[in-house]
Amino acid sequence: METIASAQQTVPTLTRHRPEARAAAPFLPMSRAEMTALGWDECDVVLVTGDAYVDHPSFGMAIIGRLLEAQGLRVGIIAQPDWQSAEPFKALGRPRLFFGVTGGNLDSMVNRYTSDRKLRHDDAYTPGGEGGKRPDRCTIVYTQRCREAYKDVPIVLGGIEASLRRIAHYDYWSDKVRRSILADAKGDILIYGNAERAVVEVARRMADGATTRELDDVRGVAMFRRVPEHFTELHADDLDSDDEGATRTRGDTVIRLPAFEDVENDREAYARASRVLHREANPGNARPLVQRHGDRDLWLNPPPIPLTSDEMDSVYDLPYARAPHPAYGDAKIPAWDMIKFSVTIMRGCFGGCTFCSITEHEGRIIQNRSEGSILREIEQIQDKTPGFTGVISDIGGPTANMYRMACKDPKIEAACRLPSCVFPTICPNLNTSHDDLIRLYRKVREAKGVKKVMVASGVRYDLAVTSPEYVKELVTHHVGGYLKIAPEHTERGPLDKMMKPGIGTYDKFKEMFDAAAKEAGKKYYLIPYFIAAHPGTTDEDMMHLALWLKKNRYRADQVQTFLPSPMATATAMYHTGVNTLKGVRRGASDQVETIRGARQRKLHKAFLRYHDPDNWPLLREALKEMGRGDLIGPRPDQLVPTYQPPGTGKAAATKRPVRTSSRGPKFTTKGVPLFKK
Repeated sequence: METIASAQQTVPTLTRHRPEARAAAPFLPMSRAEMTALGWDECDVVLVTGDAYVDHPSFGMAIIGRLLEAQGLRVGIIAQPDWQSAEPFKALGRPRLFFGVTGGNLDSMVNRYTSDRKLRHDDAYTPGGEGGKRPDRCTIVYTQRCREAYKDVPIVLGGIEASLRRIAHYDYWSDKVRRSILADAKGDILIYGNAERAVVEVARRMADGATTRELDDVRGVAMFRRVPEHFTELHADDLDSDDEGATRTRGDTVIRLPAFEDVENDREAYARASRVLHREANPGNARPLVQRHGDRDLWLNPPPIPLTSDEMDSVYDLPYARAPHPAYGDAKIPAWDMIKFSVTIMRGCFGGCTFCSITEHEGRIIQNRSEGSILREIEQIQDKTPGFTGVISDIGGPTANMYRMACKDPKIEAACRLPSCVFPTICPNLNTSHDDLIRLYRKVREAKGVKKVMVASGVRYDLAVTSPEYVKELVTHHVGGYLKIAPEHTERGPLDKMMKPGIGTYDKFKEMFDAAAKEAGKKYYLIPYFIAAHPGTTDEDMMHLALWLKKNRYRADQVQTFLPSPMATATAMYHTGVNTLKGVRRGASDQVETIRGARQRKLHKAFLRYHDPDNWPLLREALKEMGRGDLIGPRPDQLVPTYQPPGTGKAAATKRPVRTSSRGPKFTTKGVPLFKK
């Protein structure tokens, strides 16, 4: 078996293809005039993105563009083009090597619609925050327009939207299973996950004259191809019945997932495909996957090898302008305003929360930057970013406190197929030391020009409780008034389907947090996130959560309702009603209760907003149906009163809909009847 260490490789270089020295462009060009000013007659690569072009390492196209530029290639950007015709896609001329197409930093459907399938009217990645500047399923649309513009130019798909739709997948907005996005877009190849290593390899080999068909050995690449004759096929149907035997298979093997036509019509086949895909996510032991689409086979190579710290540093040390392209003038880009004073210190997440797709894209193995690289970026913020007042708004990543955490044994890490390192309990092989992170915090605080360093990334509290020193450091120096935390629920049923720790761990963290705040002489508060309507949640579960919220003085201003994002494990549960965390066997699979009807989803949201009079009629009706009429009344231990204030109820609720967010709720502690303690 190939281990992660043995598969490690340095990022290849392309400089030999363009030996002449070329200074980095102030910004990658978005027009012919900018190309002319740089002395270019053509671009080697043109990147098309659904986001505004912000030349900063928090924006995927900026990373890929600057990385390819560092290899000596001429890279242009077409950002948020008018997709009604092919003309805007000709703005930079015919690229010499390929078009790179992405929907942007978010899946375009997640970006455009709420969890209730309602249209959003804003877009954080667009100048002025204006909605509607990218089409639905924009990776597909952009690819088709690129093909119309220059039909013989290869097209490489990448980014979140392509990555999370790389195989046949359930699409919540159409309520059906769709083909791989590579089939619908008619691109040439797809690169999934963090693509630095793969995109450099693809560009290097294409510059050497390779066709996209000859890139079938690049990790993280998906394409349509035949299964080589010397490969042995393992059928996904057999893996759960003899999983250990399959794990021990050696040699050239490929796992055949149920075909698109099967998963489209058979929910249990879909559940099996999802389970196998997630179990083949470790780059140390993952095998290729193949899935039939009509008369063609979709082939997925194993995931990319994680970048080393040196490689991560090289990516973040590239000469970013750290600003939006000047073409946008003074227009505000909300996503840029949110991150311009923040610093990413790591990638990946080993939490495995089933409703989240970070692991499916970035991987479970944490990739870390060095302290030196992080400190250099802070210097860049001070030198290049207008408005910096000495406050770093966030220092973190997908989570705040997984920096430099890893499996203690590389051999165990390379062989592991578990979806989480912290569920149902923290793995004894996981190094949970926060020492490196504490040392980093202290060095950043001591950096010249830094007055305050905030932690806004989500803190994994089940890890934090293993380090009282970390909790003290966090509370004393890196919290500003309140800290957001994500228990997600209080009841074991939904928590098990989320792969989240029990509420007792949250209580332990809160106790440590409050003690540290008191010692520091601060009045700080925890703001917990909760999810409504997650698979595995009953009405009774939401009722108990509402009682917990009331007892603990929490009022949700916004409601986080489960949104079935592409490829997430919880999405497979939602679509199939099968628990894919357990074996999927015909007629013997573990069933999961799903919340699909509009009334029940509305009810679950109403329980989170038990304090809103507009929700009281629905809650009273539901509590009576549940046989819990005893919770209707004026006492502090009852959930909703019997009276209805004038101007509230169904009519008012129609006029003032509950605000829904996929980013988490806002809470207040004011004006809530309290239990006596």
